Amino acid sequence: MLRFLTFLSIFGKNVKKNFDIAIIGGGIIGAACARRLAREGLRLILIESKEIAGGTTAAGMGHLVVMDDSEAQFALTRYSLKLWRSTAEEFPIRAEYENCGTIWVAADSEEMAEVGRKFEFYKQRGVKAEILDEKAVSEAEPNLRKGLAGGLLVPGDSVVYQLSAARFFWEEAARFGAELATGKSVVKIADDSLTLNDGTKISADRVILAAGFQTNELVPGLKIAKRKGQLVITESYPGFVGHQLVELGYLKSAHSEDSDSVAFNVQPRITGQVLIGSSRSFGCDDSGVDFPMLGRMLRRAFEYLPELKKMAGLRVWTGFRPATPDNLPVIGRHPLFPKLFLAAGHEGLGITTSLGTAEILTDEILERDSAIPREPYSPARFELTES
Repeated sequence: MLRFLTFLSIFGKNVKKNFDIAIIGGGIIGAACARRLAREGLRLILIESKEIAGGTTAAGMGHLVVMDDSEAQFALTRYSLKLWRSTAEEFPIRAEYENCGTIWVAADSEEMAEVGRKFEFYKQRGVKAEILDEKAVSEAEPNLRKGLAGGLLVPGDSVVYQLSAARFFWEEAARFGAELATGKSVVKIADDSLTLNDGTKISADRVILAAGFQTNELVPGLKIAKRKGQLVITESYPGFVGHQLVELGYLKSAHSEDSDSVAFNVQPRITGQVLIGSSRSFGCDDSGVDFPMLGRMLRRAFEYLPELKKMAGLRVWTGFRPATPDNLPVIGRHPLFPKLFLAAGHEGLGITTSLGTAEILTDEILERDSAIPREPYSPARFELTES
């Protein structure tokens, strides 16, 4: 059984305790790293200012997807999905892991050309995919509007309830001896210690910073930006959709650097609920619901699934996703601080790539080869400073 220890139950004020690893950030990335490193027998502590999966992780969709925007993104997402599949049998029912597949929906002939490109990309790299014409996409998802050009089915993609998955990762880490400190934040990282907001110091041989966009506050030069997103979940309508449905226009809107955007992105849940996204907003610190943006997002979803209009929404929420300028996460040793390792900037793929991130970071810490090249994700690709 998971023991959610408060920080003061582990330490007295201003007391040091030595660890092999201190992980800052208890989202799915930090929890996955804790699980992997604890299995290696390392003494570690995970420090989280809120609760496990209480920040960016809670704002995601839980779509486990192979992406093809770049070779590096493809390598990390494909590797991570293999790890998810190999771990799936261990998940408790509450993790709601389901291999539902993704259909990338094409609205017209131009987007069907993109379907063909994606299909060839996946085929050449051994990822199973199937081109659907207008009839086939309608048969696969009868509630999609009529007249769509087709789509691309990627059957190996899955969905998961990421809050439960992250907590399961932490439970596994705790089973191997990891300690948890919640309700405290790190205000300073020094060569030999971490300083918390109450003045307490923790000594660790290595530090992993997995704090999302808050990484900027502790490590200058990374330029991790906040992208705000909004999601809606409905009441239960079993069988309404069977696959993760994403419009091909999502790829363009997801990487726009200078404008807010919405895209059709709908996910089936094991509960029968429908999770509706997605939106991206820039330069926004307000965590409240942006109702004009929410309206745009829902209208876009209604264009593809008209019957959604008749459904009852159960909850709306928002969150901030940490994004880097090149749309790749920062994973690995800081080039100026040998004891500091980074795992941040995953934007909308943090849930997908959590297990791959944990694996290659563990490999780097233990100085062994990884299953995929680590260089594309290295913090050294940015011009970092010491202050």
